[in-house]
Amino acid sequence: MNQVPKKVLFLITKATWGGAQKYVYDLATQLPREQFEVSVAYGVAGRLRTMLQERNVPTHALPSLGRDVALLSDVASFFQLVQLLRAERPDVLHVNSSKAAALGTLAGRLCGIRKIVFTVHGWPFKEGRNWLARSMIYHTSWFTALLSHATVVVSKADEVLGKQMRSVGEKIHYVPLAVELPVFLSRGEAWEKLCETLLGLREKPHTLRIATIGELTKNKGISTAIEAVAELSAEGGSAPGGKNSRGVDCIYVAFGGGEEKDTLLRLAQERGIASRIFFPGFTPNAAQYLKAFDVFLLPSIKEGMPYVLLEAATAGLPIVATTVVDSSFADNYPAVAFIPPSDTKALAEALTHIPSHSRTTATRFLEIRKMVQATSALY
Repeated sequence: MNQVPKKVLFLITKATWGGAQKYVYDLATQLPREQFEVSVAYGVAGRLRTMLQERNVPTHALPSLGRDVALLSDVASFFQLVQLLRAERPDVLHVNSSKAAALGTLAGRLCGIRKIVFTVHGWPFKEGRNWLARSMIYHTSWFTALLSHATVVVSKADEVLGKQMRSVGEKIHYVPLAVELPVFLSRGEAWEKLCETLLGLREKPHTLRIATIGELTKNKGISTAIEAVAELSAEGGSAPGGKNSRGVDCIYVAFGGGEEKDTLLRLAQERGIASRIFFPGFTPNAAQYLKAFDVFLLPSIKEGMPYVLLEAATAGLPIVATTVVDSSFADNYPAVAFIPPSDTKALAEALTHIPSHSRTTATRFLEIRKMVQATSALY
């Protein structure tokens, strides 16, 4: 007798594209169809929805579910979720992103969902906020984990923090992210194509090339990277505080879209380095261009274990990242330097002393198949 597939409903705040969205996409498309019937609910439409629809994964729009906290829309979102859960009656509710997770676990408990799984893509209370906001966010995260039946963390550092939480430590499960080896362009081909199609550079300068891939949001710390480039750049004049720039010839390319783009452009202009800062916008398969660069930079203020670090490692790039990233990453990839977040001087110093180049392969990291197996075991 054939077993009836379990119904799994993924919930995420934004169906755009980033690390959390890639995680949902990988699970939703890789779970065995004979065992699981999958659908995805979201608040803000975007690339993830399109990609899921192309793979024939059903999606559900929750119009009131936005990222920002707003009482009326949050109440509306909660009742939309309850309505959806009662209509779909999933066996498993897998919640992602802080806001959707908090509302989803509460709605799931109210509707009697048998299994609620919460994935933490970096604990949000690690963000640089005042103590009151951090306290409120901490207790919201704790309450979300308490209501869930299992909480997945994607970094060892977040596992440590989770296991310290009262009454939820036994629910914490560390399942590292998986990466498939991207198809990289060669260094020359990648640089040529970048200059011609995305950067608009007719002359291709021989210079230190720095890359970041990520949404242009405050949490990604791109402003600190721009300040560091201003300190490094020969065109940057005097660095903040009146000290002379280091005279390092460099350019910085930040792939990704986001609400901070205009602010970051103004900052680059104010620092006199607009000609050295490039924002090509959201770039499908941006990882294919990584070999064109000399160093990968992750200046995040808040982060879990981002896919882009795994992609940069498989490209063999030296990496400079902030300490919000799990330091155990260096166990698999030693060509990485960690610096404090929001520290312009430390970042500039790290970029003048790029970590020793050491190639690795994707086999050093978890395979998607194993990530799917470890996660589905919690269902």
